[in-house]
Amino acid sequence: MFLTLTIITFILSSCGESKKEEVKKEVIETKEVKIEEPTTGYSLFAQGEKLFNDKTCISCHQLNTKIVGPSIKKIASIYEEKNGNLMDFLEGKSEPIVDSDPGQVAIMKANLDGFVKDLSVDQLKALENYILNAK
Repeated sequence: MFLTLTIITFILSSCGESKKEEVKKEVIETKEVKIEEPTTGYSLFAQGEKLFNDKTCISCHQLNTKIVGPSIKKIASIYEEKNGNLMDFLEGKSEPIVDSDPGQVAIMKANLDGFVKDLSVDQLKALENYILNAK
């Protein structure tokens, strides 16, 4: 063990100064890159996906799999099949058409009241766009 540490220490300390400077320069350059999240020009779908994740919808709804609530694809499919208005549902103007089990509805309404009720109409449209178009 001691021999292995000694060899690794020797190898690391024997790297040339120019190599150390290159690595240091790369790290500095990486730290200087400022990444800003776009607020305009951001597609409606991308905005909806971000809201879906930020508002923790993803903890109950996965793309293809039922977790606590139905999958995103199932929601989209049923709203399309029944010609439902997802926006009305998100705004609390209509009852759920995907899962009508009273326990599920109670959980869903609590989450909608907690995470979605304060979203603007534009944010709700983005969320609707993501749910109905996620692939």
